[in-house]
Amino acid sequence: MSLVNRIQETLTLLQRAARDFQPLVMASSLGAEDMVLIDLIFKHDLPVDIFTLDTGRLPESTQRLMARVQEVYGKPIRVVFPESAAVEALVMRNGINGFYHSIEARLACCAVRKVAPLKRALAGQKAWLTGLRRDQSPTRATLASEAWDADYGLTKFSPLAEWTRADVWSYLKVQQVPYNPLHDQGFASIGCSPCTRALQPGEDERAGRWWWEHPETKECGLHLSAQPERSIA
Repeated sequence: MSLVNRIQETLTLLQRAARDFQPLVMASSLGAEDMVLIDLIFKHDLPVDIFTLDTGRLPESTQRLMARVQEVYGKPIRVVFPESAAVEALVMRNGINGFYHSIEARLACCAVRKVAPLKRALAGQKAWLTGLRRDQSPTRATLASEAWDADYGLTKFSPLAEWTRADVWSYLKVQQVPYNPLHDQGFASIGCSPCTRALQPGEDERAGRWWWEHPETKECGLHLSAQPERSIA
């Protein structure tokens, strides 16, 4: 399928979601895929509340990109923070970088800094948007573009599910969309600074996230459902 057709399909899905699923939010990490969706949403003035999770460990370049988005589009991205008391308890219990010591400790960090704030942000919503793609990693191979998310009790849309990495970058370059400069340094997927590195030659896109773990465990919990998602697309 041509990129022009992919863009039209994606825009059609976004427009339907914005029309039929209010209130609708988008959880954005400001990664390359999310910047495609932000560009489409803002340019077409779709009623979507876009927020990002500031874990307290984000790279400075991600913070700068937040400011750049507001400069370019004239619209802010809402920032959601973890509960300070929960972060303090986590650090007291596991240490400031305890997530390197075990999968359990890493998931506990993600749970406090990302999953709990996401649950607060999704409360009362009818649906949420993500920038996930099927070919990013083994854990996303069966991703549906529209599914019932039983964990959060709402519909989950992944409008870029069928896009390739080449599609994403073609769009960003042609449309001159701002993006995180870490991508130009070999970072394909950007999360918290201590848990993100540049890719080595031949590695898949998610290899730079939690690189000390096996590929099957490398999700933070935001998209690794305890219950299988039921496709409705």
